[in-house]
Amino acid sequence: MFGYININQKELSEENKKAYQAYYCGLCRRLKTNCGAKGQMLLNYDMTFLIVLLTGLYELENETSEVICALHPTKKRTVWMNKATDYAADMNLILAYHNLIDDWKDDKAYPKKALAKMLDKDYNRIKSKYPRQVNAIETYMCKTEEVEKRQESNLDLVAGLTGEMLGEVFCWREDEWTEELRTLGFYMGKFVYLMDAYEDYDADVAKNAYNPLAFVRKEQEQDLDTWCKLLLTSMMSECAKSFERLPILMHADILRNVLYSGVWTKYEYLQLKKRKTEEKTKKKSRK
Repeated sequence: MFGYININQKELSEENKKAYQAYYCGLCRRLKTNCGAKGQMLLNYDMTFLIVLLTGLYELENETSEVICALHPTKKRTVWMNKATDYAADMNLILAYHNLIDDWKDDKAYPKKALAKMLDKDYNRIKSKYPRQVNAIETYMCKTEEVEKRQESNLDLVAGLTGEMLGEVFCWREDEWTEELRTLGFYMGKFVYLMDAYEDYDADVAKNAYNPLAFVRKEQEQDLDTWCKLLLTSMMSECAKSFERLPILMHADILRNVLYSGVWTKYEYLQLKKRKTEEKTKKKSRK
């Protein structure tokens, strides 16, 4: 479920690109500090959005440093870290842990099971620190496994599980912004689930794996691509409404870039990939 909450680099200023990268590098450094090189292997851009969101909302002060990155050794990297970085790193680890366990169950990937085992100590540390969020993620994993086993056809119900889980993750603190952050996270989670199902649809159908869009396709007269685009647009519209109700000025341009443009980059890539596949098929049929 990772890889959908990102920036659109083409539409972002150089200053904002550097800021976003500084938060990303901060997340990487915090994962390394907390659990070594194995932590860095779990790094993803999705939690960087959460750092920028919480930093902007609570107007957190950054600690700035310059470091040499092993992957980019020729130039020092600017690193920004704050309390939201610590929180996002912990959530990153918990989500990645369950992703590894899920992959192990699906594909019997022993290296992923071994890596998950190595994270047990960190997992327990974070659970004692953030029991509400970790319990929400654990509940989500159990319920998701149940709906897959019974081949649940109600897409709204299934996507809502991801929404409920991400809603709790977005709620860092219990305060006056809790419900708005929970709402933003809820619709973002539904968007992420639908995008994941949309991306995996052809592969899941080919191997007869569970995908709720297969039930949708049987019931809908409308083209599946068009139907998915309309639903995805609806989800992001609700996310944007919640964001605009929050009093965020700091990094607002970066956050709007993600919400109005960045989240669509993967969809546009998938559409381009489909068109190329269709063109190849047409060329072969003409021969």
